[in-house]
Amino acid sequence: MRKRHVNILYPERMYEDDSVEREVFGPAATITMRDAATLADLSQADRDACEGLMIFRQWAPGTELAKFPKLRAVVRMGVGYDRVDRAWCAAHNVLVCNVPDYGTMEVAEHAMSMALALRRGLFLHYETQRATPPAAWVAIMNPWIKRLSKQTFGIIGLGRIGTAVALRAKAFGFDVVFFDTLKSNGTDLAIGIRRAKSLDELLAQSDVLSIHTPQTPETINMIGARELALLPRDAVVINTARGRIIDLDALEAAMRSGHIAAAGLDVIPVEPPVDPIPGLLRAFRERQPWQEGRLIITPHSAFYTPEAYADIRRKSAETMLAALGNSPQNVIDPESY
Repeated sequence: MRKRHVNILYPERMYEDDSVEREVFGPAATITMRDAATLADLSQADRDACEGLMIFRQWAPGTELAKFPKLRAVVRMGVGYDRVDRAWCAAHNVLVCNVPDYGTMEVAEHAMSMALALRRGLFLHYETQRATPPAAWVAIMNPWIKRLSKQTFGIIGLGRIGTAVALRAKAFGFDVVFFDTLKSNGTDLAIGIRRAKSLDELLAQSDVLSIHTPQTPETINMIGARELALLPRDAVVINTARGRIIDLDALEAAMRSGHIAAAGLDVIPVEPPVDPIPGLLRAFRERQPWQEGRLIITPHSAFYTPEAYADIRRKSAETMLAALGNSPQNVIDPESY
């Protein structure tokens, strides 16, 4: 692709220089990197010049995007695109693109690490051995700890990450089943797993439930009290997708009641957390006894390795260059909102 002048704005500085970006966009490009906390903190001069807006952790509501008169494309520097007001962009002919092919292995491995650590009782033994006084030097006889080959591993969403998780779970001996209304017939046969015809059918058999679906109006609170009750007793729930897909209050109640054995969360509904802190996160931070060994919470870090961080940088720039040229890629369907 012939490189021409483009004006790219990074409102959140992620890198010390623009060497990689300059390599992608070319010497004629204007690349502006700011340290704004939100889009509202940008100067109007930056907004007036911007053709391509790069979004990582920040939110991009239509009320702010409307202040960018030359805006042609927004690239979400990651897989999820719920931070961008797609409805506004669609109404104003602004392309929205994401970067779906970075961090796939990292997120899949993070999800599997959580599932294995909880199902093998690693944190349960860890917490009790460092207690005062420590527990006896013996294995804890606990129903949460089960042979992997005797369990069903349920996956919601068989996209790139969901597929990577399925292959890893299968390698560990789990019976793997998935639910995804967007996948064509035969997807299950291609990788040797099973398919559930409905979400309820998936939940009823999932000893481990791992969520890998984007956040959409249909998936917000997809897993609530009713759905958690459908899981087998002592099930483990893993969420490395988006925080609002699970009702955290319902998950806390299901764990306190003993129906759900454990949970691993890399995402929560509001990030970073603000007051009032969700009860489940509060119990975790306060090390309340009932959750010890049963709950893992990480700060939306599943994507991270140095290699993945480098991928975000280059792939995001390449996606923006394509969006501003004649061959856009990774375009989010305007109807997705």
